[in-house]
Amino acid sequence: MENKTTTESRVKKTLLNARVNLVFYFLTLALSFFSRKIFLDCLGADFVGLTGTLQNLLGFLNLAELGIGSAIGYVLYKPLFERNQEKINEIISVMGYLYRCIGIMILSAGCVLACFLPLIFPDSTTGFDISLIYFAYFSFLVSSLIGYFINYRQIILSASQNNYVIMYRYNTITIVKTLLQMASSFLPFCYIWWIGLELVAGTVNSLILHLSVKKRYPWLNTSIKLGKAKFKDYKELWVKTKQVFVLKLSHLVFNGSINLFIGIFVSFPMVAMY
Repeated sequence: MENKTTTESRVKKTLLNARVNLVFYFLTLALSFFSRKIFLDCLGADFVGLTGTLQNLLGFLNLAELGIGSAIGYVLYKPLFERNQEKINEIISVMGYLYRCIGIMILSAGCVLACFLPLIFPDSTTGFDISLIYFAYFSFLVSSLIGYFINYRQIILSASQNNYVIMYRYNTITIVKTLLQMASSFLPFCYIWWIGLELVAGTVNSLILHLSVKKRYPWLNTSIKLGKAKFKDYKELWVKTKQVFVLKLSHLVFNGSINLFIGIFVSFPMVAMY
């Protein structure tokens, strides 16, 4: 009887996740028809292509994540099913420790890469002041790092098939952010407003998800110190990480490198067009 109830609960959650994803897919798709037009007309194809290329560039740094999040989600399934709170706290603590190490690595690599931005994006090619490029670059970098230092606990939502909580909050904030960016495109210093809203939206999303996890799982008490002491005990984690990493690498090389090469060797307006 318990197995039947569990199966029904999983099916229910799967359908709920699918409905939420479908609704927001069409909402964001409809919004993109208007936002893309406004961004290209007001901000210009050069700026849209530049920001897209910067985000793809940082995507290669995030490859350092190695797929650990997906592997941790796999390891969490059994203790979640058994409601073993001690084990769940231990596994997510391991993830917190690993993500902190990865975050420090990405931050260090990002700072080194920043030294070469004037060579990658020369003023004569981009048409933008290097200070604006640095502002955009570090805004995107900080937004991506928040998940490694603060928001790693959201993995429990994915592992327990509560993705709709993540998708609902993320997409709602994204829609609000896009609407604000559309409005700010008509203001003075529109580039600064657009980039600043990206940073604010990423920060707000992470904080809201952090509070949601804390409210939904009040017993979740992770410790970086505990994670450091226990991470060597999870050999299966490394096996799954290697498997996921190959998939992530192939996806990034195939999809992420195209915009980067177009931006560097052709032009940033062409990135926007592509």
